[in-house]
Amino acid sequence: MAKQWVCTVCNYVYDGETPFEELPDDWACPVCGVDKSFFEQRDAE
Repeated sequence: MAKQWVCTVCNYVYDGETPFEELPDDWACPVCGVDKSFFEQRDAE
């Protein structure tokens, strides 16, 4: 099953072309502005 990276603050699902693990450390959620540490990997529905 595919995995998704989901913001635990606003539930934004990252779906960019760059793998989440390769995003720069200063990348922020485009919806609420929190950093990568607030994202967790979940099974895609």
